[in-house]
Amino acid sequence: MSNTARIANIVRLHASGIVIAAALCGFSGQAMAQEAPSASPKSDDIIVTAQRVNATHVENGGGAGVLGNKSALDLPFNLRSYDETLILNQQPKSLGEVLENDPTIRTSYGYGNASENFIIRGFPLYGDDVGLNGLYGIAPRQLTAPELFESVQVLNGASAFVNGASPGGSGLGGSVNLLLKRAGSEPLNRVTVGYTSDSHFGGSFDVGRRYGDFGVRINGNYQDGDVAINREDRMTQVLGVGLDWSHGPVRVSLDLGYQKVGVDSLRPKLNLYTAEIPKVPKASANYAQDYTYTRMRDFFGVFNFEYDFAPNATLWAKAGARDGKERGIYGTVNVTDALTGDGYGTAASTPLNQNNEAAEIGARVKLGSVVTNEISWGANINWQEFRTAYDFFWGPDFAGKPTNIYNTPQTTLPASSFSGGDLDDPFPITRNKLWSVFAADTIGFWDDRVMVTGGLRLQSLDVKSYAYTDAFDGSYAAGDLTSEYKRDAITPVVGIVVKPAEKISLYANRIEALQQGSTAGSDAVNFGEVLAPYVSTQYEFGGKVQVGPMFAGLSFYQIKKPNAFTDPVTLIYGLHGQQRNRGVEFTLNGEIVHGLRLISGVAVTDAKLTKTSDGTDGNIAKGVPDWTANANLEWDTPFITGLTLTGRVTYTGKQWVDNANTMRLPDWAVFNLGARFVTAAGDVPVTLRLSVDNVANKAYWSSAYDSFGTALLQGQPRTFKASISADF
Repeated sequence: MSNTARIANIVRLHASGIVIAAALCGFSGQAMAQEAPSASPKSDDIIVTAQRVNATHVENGGGAGVLGNKSALDLPFNLRSYDETLILNQQPKSLGEVLENDPTIRTSYGYGNASENFIIRGFPLYGDDVGLNGLYGIAPRQLTAPELFESVQVLNGASAFVNGASPGGSGLGGSVNLLLKRAGSEPLNRVTVGYTSDSHFGGSFDVGRRYGDFGVRINGNYQDGDVAINREDRMTQVLGVGLDWSHGPVRVSLDLGYQKVGVDSLRPKLNLYTAEIPKVPKASANYAQDYTYTRMRDFFGVFNFEYDFAPNATLWAKAGARDGKERGIYGTVNVTDALTGDGYGTAASTPLNQNNEAAEIGARVKLGSVVTNEISWGANINWQEFRTAYDFFWGPDFAGKPTNIYNTPQTTLPASSFSGGDLDDPFPITRNKLWSVFAADTIGFWDDRVMVTGGLRLQSLDVKSYAYTDAFDGSYAAGDLTSEYKRDAITPVVGIVVKPAEKISLYANRIEALQQGSTAGSDAVNFGEVLAPYVSTQYEFGGKVQVGPMFAGLSFYQIKKPNAFTDPVTLIYGLHGQQRNRGVEFTLNGEIVHGLRLISGVAVTDAKLTKTSDGTDGNIAKGVPDWTANANLEWDTPFITGLTLTGRVTYTGKQWVDNANTMRLPDWAVFNLGARFVTAAGDVPVTLRLSVDNVANKAYWSSAYDSFGTALLQGQPRTFKASISADF
């Protein structure tokens, strides 16, 4: 390390110490001021201003893909945005913890590893299919650290036209788009130090400046240590740089990001091979093996260009790329005796290197005055390459190692049972290319009091698969192309918005979701036939109203998703099955009175299997709660300047564990409490935060959603969080 670098590190360490000391002094000074009021008006102004600027709230509307940035009242869909103040105040460790604020979303895990899935309207959204600045495949997959983002946008419902088909084929019930941080109009210098129980510590910085037309935002975060689940250790490193330039009709930006995430001894989901649900272990219990771990590293970036080539017309182009690497040993616990908790453990290693690129170009023009036409058209393309391999540790007899979820013994890694690909240097196993062209027109009547939207997107899916190993008969070698799926589909959209009054909006839509079709197996007479892309159709109607700072939305929807299986009579593989999800969603957010803010809502979901191959017609789909509800309150207390009290209740209704509807989880509710205190160290606002998640330390099964079998995910234990931020 050079002398210059050493000096820079010393300066940074001293600066951090000064900030913390100033914050602590500010806290004690404020406490004294409570006893004998003598704070200057300047200090009070700083405190009140900082308290209001950092208030947690929800934006109604956001980026609607092809349709551009829109207010919720102007869209025939439901779109909400959770901003960076929520992330700063709640100190979430993952994207899933941010989305816990949404009453229409619940989070589960993928198969065996640390990968979050989001259940929206009864269907999963995989972490792979989360958008970044409007592009798929660029955001970190599996686990996403939220500190880099200024907004988390949630669109409820199918969105194949709005955003294009997701590469992973999920998101039938909704989509999530992340926006990276950019410099604001005011200078920003923020340092934060945080703690999460049991021994998880971290620190972050966030700096933003504008120099005339040019803006720069640099932020980073590092945290490491044990969380409230016994023996589970999590580490996160992130760094983001946002550069933007705006001059006249031209806007250009470049966002770059780095994320490294590690998890040791992740408490996994439980696979059930029982006819009963086991009793929930204590809230902090961990049935993982110490040899399990996950390491994920991502470099990613997005370039964006916009040009207003006329006062009413904009041309845009964007491009992004991501380089990802994953390594780990992922554990699976299989319960065979619900009464005793006995079972067996297995493990797997699936190293992955991934390279993705995406690009989009388009234009939007608004014409007319009495009758308006907002016309959008363009094209996008997405490339993904998965270089992976596998090694399954199931033991020589495929029986794994004995374990117990209530008294878990630590064992050695089971012997490798079978493997494929090059574990040291994985070669391509899947290459995806998705491209589309789109056109839409929103026609407005009577000063846009009635707006009708129609559009078409031609979507092409090209998926190539390659062999992990040599064929037994020598017909192909490892790495050879074994199959290619290449199909096209057109996904239309029709929507209408009617505004009977200025702040009231009624809407309806018909929109579709798109998934890659599957291939008939050896049990079918049409073995090898590749089905056309699956189209799921959504119908939705509802209303939105804004009264002062309060916003309410109500929606009713139906989504029909086709399922493929081999007909037991004709032995023909095809789209014989169907799942029909219907529901009602109500959201309410805003400032009830000055200083009292609310984020809340309730969702009712009826996810029914209407056509099946196993006699479960009419049953409720597993893992989909019948009710979900949230209420998050913040109160800026009038009796102590700078003090904000917070609380949230999260309720999840009953859910079936299996599609046969023989096992059912009870409903559950958890309560979070917290407080923020803003004070002033000289002219520097300092914010102290303290919160407790799951105050009662309730032990509960949080989710039964699983794409592969019958499984349970345990909810998080009581967790204490504390942080201190200085904005100087």
